[in-house]
Amino acid sequence: MPERKLLRGVILATALIFLACVAIAPRVVAQSALPAASAVASPKTYVSNAPVPRGTTFEVAVVVGIMPGFHMNAHKVSEDYLIPTALTAKLPSGIEEVGTSYPDGVSKKLGFDEKPLSVYTGHFTVRVRMSAAANAPLGKMNLPFTLQYQACNDSACLPPVKIPVIAKIDVAPAGMKTRAMSPDIFTHKRK
Repeated sequence: MPERKLLRGVILATALIFLACVAIAPRVVAQSALPAASAVASPKTYVSNAPVPRGTTFEVAVVVGIMPGFHMNAHKVSEDYLIPTALTAKLPSGIEEVGTSYPDGVSKKLGFDEKPLSVYTGHFTVRVRMSAAANAPLGKMNLPFTLQYQACNDSACLPPVKIPVIAKIDVAPAGMKTRAMSPDIFTHKRK
């Protein structure tokens, strides 16, 4: 008889442990189901002119797609403690940044803050006006940028991240004929 009581106790304890694991599993799976912070943004680059003649200005547009269910803080954050989305360049000799324009964020009420926050959702475009110096090196070159952001959903924020973004240009001699590229992106007025 004592062996049966012991066996029942072991079975009951095992069943309780199993039920506890089943109850905890959805929370663990939900937390581990969050994507890597670097995977939330999908940036693509576009250049306004091809080729880019020396002594001219051109634009680079970085169109950032955001994973559904997530948002990023806008460049102009609504609270000081928020990390703004920013695009920075480390340009090669002969290429200079003239100015960068960011879109306005959309005001969105989120579960973790009482006030609406200025955020980007879906996709957004950052436009960088640049110039190619009269002595810029001729030929193909990469323009390296870094996109910094913090992605969040309605209940959790991922760690801030910086991801590399590369635009490719072809620098041509001054006066060379050029053609407009991606007019659907560059015909919209800059803010």
